Amino acid sequence: MGNNSTQNGKTVDESTVHMTELILPIHTNSLGSVFGGAIMSWIDIAAAIAAQRHSARPVVTASVDDLHFFAPIHVGWVVNLLASVNYVSKTSMEVGVRVEAENPLKGLRVHTVSAYLTFVALGDDQKPVNVRPLIPETPDQIRRHDRAQQRRMLRLERKKLAGQKK
Repeated sequence: MGNNSTQNGKTVDESTVHMTELILPIHTNSLGSVFGGAIMSWIDIAAAIAAQRHSARPVVTASVDDLHFFAPIHVGWVVNLLASVNYVSKTSMEVGVRVEAENPLKGLRVHTVSAYLTFVALGDDQKPVNVRPLIPETPDQIRRHDRAQQRRMLRLERKKLAGQKK
């Protein structure tokens, strides 16, 4: 399969992921709220699906940053994850994930976690390949695209300061 960078771009909506999970006792910590690692795993899965949908290639997680927990999630609650590609570089994509917890007995929904992940698309040789362009359409998608571009520059600066390769 060849490099698909010559194909037309793809809109944000074409690769958006909606994922739902139920918090069971096996997902909780000693306080009875969800174990953060379970949420982090679901975030990575939802984001990877969005990146794969966009690139039409296998992807690997390159980084996770700005993962913030805002509120606890309890047993019996429903977790709704929304993942969408915010920005595409040459071979990488930033995917934003918003997590909302829903108390189904009270009809309450709370924004509980936000995260930004970077994925790299891989070719058949397991090396990075070019990714088709992203087409942000709405004012919100354009705003997220612009902010993601700024975060990418900060990410590259942090890597440089840490002595890591680009």
